[in-house]
Amino acid sequence: MLLEMLAKLLLMPLLTAQALRARKTATELPEPIGHRSGLSGNGSVLRLLIVGDSSAAGVGATRQTEALSGQLVNALASSHRIDWRLIAKTGTTTRSACPLLRSQTPSQMDVALVVLGVNDITSQIPLERLLRLRAALYEHLRREWGVKRVIATGIPPIEKFPLLPNPLRWVLSLQAHRYDRALYQQAQELKVDYLPFDIPLSPEMMASDGFHPGPNTYYLMGQRIAEQILHN
Repeated sequence: MLLEMLAKLLLMPLLTAQALRARKTATELPEPIGHRSGLSGNGSVLRLLIVGDSSAAGVGATRQTEALSGQLVNALASSHRIDWRLIAKTGTTTRSACPLLRSQTPSQMDVALVVLGVNDITSQIPLERLLRLRAALYEHLRREWGVKRVIATGIPPIEKFPLLPNPLRWVLSLQAHRYDRALYQQAQELKVDYLPFDIPLSPEMMASDGFHPGPNTYYLMGQRIAEQILHN
């Protein structure tokens, strides 16, 4: 944390300029087309809610079938009848996730998948506030949506994002790893499944904007999350 603070203090003008330039020059990929709810598969019913940011929405894929929702539902559908719903929007942070959920009519869900984190880092929210907001989000899912099991994905390794130049990429990655550790510890205390992001983000695994996952990454994420749901 000390290294991160010193780097921000000494490099602030450069970091600010790099962040503004990255935002200005970034390719704005659309959210993929396709259904955001449905029924799929055979077997006992599993009601699944996916909530989160642009990665939850599937930015980087062209269709929802290639995105996280499609890959996860497909992986689960071989053993369950999946009644699924996707509530996700580009730019969503932990702070804006609850208002996003409140804008929808709740329905009873068995499992909620929370895909958030990168926008919390880029928006520079203090860690203590992030943890309070994340705890409130988990509670909202359990109270208002009847969720029995909450699964949260870890923050991706920002040091692998080609869009971001150094030293901005390096400084943000220091913060991301620190926040990820804190979110993992909190999840343990709140009985939330926390899945560290362990997929290797080589360039071919990224979308063309150098910031979002590509379809190959979404496939591996879907397999990994399905395994957590079915076998843990």
